[in-house]
Amino acid sequence: MANLGRGNGFVIVERVDDQAAGDWYVQVWLRDGNTYQLEFRDGTAAEHYQTRTISQEKVIAALSGWAKGRPEWKDAFMWNNISTFFADAD
Repeated sequence: MANLGRGNGFVIVERVDDQAAGDWYVQVWLRDGNTYQLEFRDGTAAEHYQTRTISQEKVIAALSGWAKGRPEWKDAFMWNNISTFFADAD
């Protein structure tokens, strides 16, 4: 996270499970103005969510919590379902 910047503004962490269909990942994008756009997908396009924050600490905690499978990792944010952007993806 500390190395995010111009030309290197993304982190994507993907969970690969051959037994589960779909895509499972969390990603962060460092936007202009040092704002973090955090997204996660739980298997299908219908379960794709997004939020924004200025807190690097909250982003690090979210990525770590997601990677460890802790269900409370997303509680620090208000999430928007952005599935309509991916309506034709599945």
